[in-house]
Amino acid sequence: MRINFELQDVRAFLMILDLGGFHRAADILGMSQPALSRRIQALEFAVGAPLLERTTRRVAPTTIGRTFAPIARRLIDEFEDSVLNVTGLGDRQSGHITIACVPTAVVYFLPKVIEQFSRSYEKIRFRILDLPANDGLEAVRRGEADFGINFTGNADADLAFTPLLEDTFVLACHRGHKLSAKEELSWGDLEGEPLIGVARSSVNRQIIESALAKSDIKLVWRFEVNHLATSMGLVERGLGVSVLPVLATPPNPHPIIVTRPIVAPIVQRTIGLVERKSGRVSPIAQRFRDMLVQRDNAEGTHVSGL
Repeated sequence: MRINFELQDVRAFLMILDLGGFHRAADILGMSQPALSRRIQALEFAVGAPLLERTTRRVAPTTIGRTFAPIARRLIDEFEDSVLNVTGLGDRQSGHITIACVPTAVVYFLPKVIEQFSRSYEKIRFRILDLPANDGLEAVRRGEADFGINFTGNADADLAFTPLLEDTFVLACHRGHKLSAKEELSWGDLEGEPLIGVARSSVNRQIIESALAKSDIKLVWRFEVNHLATSMGLVERGLGVSVLPVLATPPNPHPIIVTRPIVAPIVQRTIGLVERKSGRVSPIAQRFRDMLVQRDNAEGTHVSGL
């Protein structure tokens, strides 16, 4: 069977996905909506299945469309890289790397690694997918990302998990809070305190509750947020205290927030590299992957940050 479609058809499909509709995509691409619809129809005909579901309120990918999307993105990226090299505008150091990273590792951990890598490879383009843990695993499994930085994944038969560092849970509170006077806390010290944490379905929350399951400690989760970074705003206003991993805490010294270690027990999560066991990545992505592993082996595997 001969596949017959234009690269612009693929660009149109991805633009609709990214913008969530035909109207905005048509404006960006500089074409009418009927012309855009014809491009999608041509692509669907070539693929042999519908790629988009259209309703009066939204546009979403079909099951085939979700599978095709990462393939389409790689097709566009590889084509652009090839053109740069052929025309002489690129060199052997050009290329792109896509990383699916848990949000807490995006803020402080990943930028340091990218900064180090960019000193040798200035022209590399990065696409960072800051996703919750389970969504990040799915992005790696589907091939949407070259690899991921996550704190789970070793139980998935399709993915390989390489530990990079141990990230310890600590207390973050306002400088004026009574707990800030202590150099070290026990989990019992947090009983009765209005805690700010992520939703019960979060892996971070599950790690804490699993570690405390055999104790008599009763924590009161007064506030629930989707992202740990959001909890910092509530802590700054003195509305409560937050338990979060070191990677999610602001750098010291902070004018308003202080962090304190929590012991008995010390609760940690393992941050690691997630890869497809059967997948292959570009040479430049492999170099970044190897540098990431070697860097953290050289610097040690414990994050204190206190």
